Amino acid sequence: MGNPNAESAGTPSAEVPVRFDWASRLARRTDSQPDLLSGILALANARGLINFSGGFPDPSLFPGGVLSDIARNLLEEDAAVALQYSPSEGIESTRHAIADLLLSSDGHRPLDDELMITSGGIDAVTLIAKSMLDPGDVVLVEEPSYLGAVSGFASFDPQLRGIPMDDDGLDIDALAALLASMSTAPKLLYTIPDFQNPSGATMSADRRTALVELCGRYGVLIVEDVAYRQLGFDDTDRPSLWSLAPDAVVQIGTFSKTFFPGVRLGWAVGPAEIVAQLVIAKQNSDQCAGALGQRMLEEYLRGGHYEAQLPRSRDLYRRRAAVMSAALDEHFSDLGSWGVPKGGFFTWLRVPGIDTAALATRARASEVAFVPGAGFFAEHADNEHLRLSYSRVSEPDIEVGIARLAAAVRTLAVVAGHA
Repeated sequence: MGNPNAESAGTPSAEVPVRFDWASRLARRTDSQPDLLSGILALANARGLINFSGGFPDPSLFPGGVLSDIARNLLEEDAAVALQYSPSEGIESTRHAIADLLLSSDGHRPLDDELMITSGGIDAVTLIAKSMLDPGDVVLVEEPSYLGAVSGFASFDPQLRGIPMDDDGLDIDALAALLASMSTAPKLLYTIPDFQNPSGATMSADRRTALVELCGRYGVLIVEDVAYRQLGFDDTDRPSLWSLAPDAVVQIGTFSKTFFPGVRLGWAVGPAEIVAQLVIAKQNSDQCAGALGQRMLEEYLRGGHYEAQLPRSRDLYRRRAAVMSAALDEHFSDLGSWGVPKGGFFTWLRVPGIDTAALATRARASEVAFVPGAGFFAEHADNEHLRLSYSRVSEPDIEVGIARLAAAVRTLAVVAGHA
């Protein structure tokens, strides 16, 4: 009987192997999965390019010398743990070190069964989606939102609904109106309260309180992503959502921005019954985070190196954000609008009348890269925004890159007949 998936008819021979149309065998959900993150990561080590695309920490901040000593000591004294598999929830002593960090940063220390170690922030998103979502469940996200989370949730076939934002973060009134109109409460709401990716906006303290109260009223689990929380440019203290409602919030964090991304470590902390299910989900994905990285992080935290490093990181990113704002003032005052970040890695730029996907192609011809904005929207696509990351671009290159980008905008506007 012939194979219906073979592209060539007839009996296969040794000289002409059967060719299968494997694309026809892929899961239906792959039809709607955008491949945006791989394009950003492909530029991680690109040369000859002013790269505003990825949220890459600056390599000058990587603690190579300290880690060399830590790794040597671990290999000599703790190889049986550091080079072995770890429990799916993470090594106990490392979890305790992260719990101590949360006590210091959030004013609340989780119990042992409320905290697990993940393989970075996106792993936590996937574990939550796998554990919480059935097809058709409603997931609320900020509009715009982190494209990795948007695509991560979308892989499990929910209904994604976007909640608008302003300079003070998620619009609580819009959220309240949406929740009141729904016959069934959403399963969860994903938010980045601090120095949001991509907008750079920070949720006000009043809105944080209002958000946990509103979601508590409707029984909506809040997923709080704190990837940039430690990278504020001033000393303003805003409570984490998890610290306000530890029984109704799962906080997910990553050490990729503040330690180094190659270690692929993060955490999830929240209600014990949810964390227990996330641990089971991890057993069926990558099984456990790497033990060597966990022990290196633990020694880095316990040695006081992490707290000593954060001021240096904040200072560098504060300077670069200021240079980018000045460059935008100089070159984009008549071309677009943008927010001034108070921390984190990103500036969110709107260029009215310009398709930023087309702009990205033209900018690459001038050796400038950025991320077009459409992929950051879950429900209402917007092609006029773009994300600029200043985190790994030198101050002189920021100025040159923004000037080149403005020139590309003007050229594209002329071609499109907007000028």
